[in-house]
Amino acid sequence: MKGPLFYSKILLFGEYGIIKDSKGLSIPYNFYNGALKVDEDPSEAAIASNRSLNRFADYLNELQENNPELVQFDLAKLKADIEKGMYFDSTIPQGYGVGSSGALVAAIYDKYATGKITVLENLTRDKLLKLKKIFGEMESFFHGKSSGLDPLNSYLSIPILINSKDNIEPAGIPSQTENGLGAVFLLDSGSTGETGPMVNIFMENMKQEGFRQMLKEQFVKHTDACVDDFLKGDVKSLFSNVKRLSHVVLDNFKPMIPAQFHKLWKHGIDTNDYYLKLCGSGGGGYILGFTEDIDKARKSLQDYKLEVVYNF
Repeated sequence: MKGPLFYSKILLFGEYGIIKDSKGLSIPYNFYNGALKVDEDPSEAAIASNRSLNRFADYLNELQENNPELVQFDLAKLKADIEKGMYFDSTIPQGYGVGSSGALVAAIYDKYATGKITVLENLTRDKLLKLKKIFGEMESFFHGKSSGLDPLNSYLSIPILINSKDNIEPAGIPSQTENGLGAVFLLDSGSTGETGPMVNIFMENMKQEGFRQMLKEQFVKHTDACVDDFLKGDVKSLFSNVKRLSHVVLDNFKPMIPAQFHKLWKHGIDTNDYYLKLCGSGGGGYILGFTEDIDKARKSLQDYKLEVVYNF
């Protein structure tokens, strides 16, 4: 048995800001994916994943009992498949900010939810919001409070524009320029990051008036401008806004940036070779980079592994 593939995602803009109603833009990233599987001879990783699925099934049982209106699953079928050794076979790195738990949630909903909302329907805003709510509740099993956006992106496999918490829509993003020098890339920090602790730091900071003001007047403002520029394909304006955003993050989100990258972050801003921003909650995993000249960025970051995800 092997189920359909569900892809990783990249939140291009909106990390932390979407908690406070900034805009956000999330795109599928097909380089990584995962699928539900049963093997004759499972590996250790498969056995560990199977155990985790067993705990997840108990959680879904509780979710269904506590909130029957929201979602129903064929739990007997899910339990039977888990007993056969089903696991989630994934190339999506965990703790890297590219949605490993999101893809798993999407795969389970797709296979076991009864009366599910499908990708083929006319996806009204109400349907998108309902899916997001279901996925948020499901994904909370993995790392505390979840917005549900990662699984939504993985399930639909289309770019999603977040206008605010209660206003999301499928987004058309400009098609890529085949040999464009401008690029969005992932930079491997070499360590994993945990979402929970990073979000806790953010929530603690939110208790300070000055931090809240910075978030509203700078972080959210620049994030919204970046989303608008990207969707319009206004590359020149996009890079000046990404530079501002990169600066705000360096000044105010230091704990979320691995210490060894503080200098590198500043170097990008000072030279304009590239601009870095958080990918997901930060603390490790991938860092997202934007550059107007990928060759220059590669040279400047020659000690690091870059993966291009989008060309301008």
